[in-house]
Amino acid sequence: MRDVVEDVDRWRASGEKVALATVVSSWGSAPRRAGAKMAVSAGGGLSGSVSGGCVEGAVAAEARAAIADGRPRLLHFGVADETAWSVGLACGGKIDVFVAPLDDALYGAQREALREDRAVATATVIDGEGLGRAALIEPSGRTLGSLGGAVEGAAREAALDAVRAGECRRQRIGAVELFFEPLLPPPTLVIVGGVHVAVALVALARTLGYRTVVVDPRRAFGSAERFAHADRLLDAWPDEALGSIAISPSTAVAVLSHDPKLDDPALLVALRSPAFYVGALGSTKTQAKRRARLQEAGLGEVELGRLHAPIGLPLGGRAPEEIALAVMAQIVSARHGRS
Repeated sequence: MRDVVEDVDRWRASGEKVALATVVSSWGSAPRRAGAKMAVSAGGGLSGSVSGGCVEGAVAAEARAAIADGRPRLLHFGVADETAWSVGLACGGKIDVFVAPLDDALYGAQREALREDRAVATATVIDGEGLGRAALIEPSGRTLGSLGGAVEGAAREAALDAVRAGECRRQRIGAVELFFEPLLPPPTLVIVGGVHVAVALVALARTLGYRTVVVDPRRAFGSAERFAHADRLLDAWPDEALGSIAISPSTAVAVLSHDPKLDDPALLVALRSPAFYVGALGSTKTQAKRRARLQEAGLGEVELGRLHAPIGLPLGGRAPEEIALAVMAQIVSARHGRS
């Protein structure tokens, strides 16, 4: 949703009607997964992507038709290997796309949740009675919109499950099929130590959609000039800084200072937090000494087992940018549950 908001707002401000196309499921080599969006304006504007090739053109045409007749529709595309490239698939697959005119009230609530970094879920009827009905469901249980009385309770629980899992789901409840799409705050990368690797890591993380926070009490390292591209810069001691940050299951922490006075306090906080990733720079020998210090400070085996150290995938690069790539690759792997 985030990648189409700016264009949708611009079209709405100029009075154009808009339709949204959402990938609700894909199989095989489809390049965009469930939740991928394309916005289409009545004037022919396109924003975002659902696949590529002629699938994109067909979806855009159906979106303009939905704007004209006001009716949502579920589209099915399936191709064989020999024709896959022409429709934007790598080597054959299937993709289902739900297309509907923009619901202004629902979109406004989604946009507000994104702006405020609130986790919510949208539930949409994509097949059966009430096709196109949608509701925005908050973790508190508060709901905007209606799906129809028969499925409301089960749909609310399924929507909250999608938020907890952080993934889109397609599910049949009774006689209708629904698509559940969580809207979550962007992941955050907290970097302790404003070293040269951190400069490259901030740039790469932002490219991948992460919010970035750099922590370093040393002004020469954690200066605004070095980290003008970071979202937030904290010139506090790491344990204080991490204590002031709302570390969540969508937070990664990379400890890079290579100075025990900074690294150890940061790790004591991070390894006890719900962060999905904690990594620390240093050789195997350095890690052994660090582990002993952290054990002495009170960390248990389970907490120490969460530490990725030496940090990063073993790509073999030594340049700061290559090390940043190795770190970011490991963070992405951890976020998606890969070992």
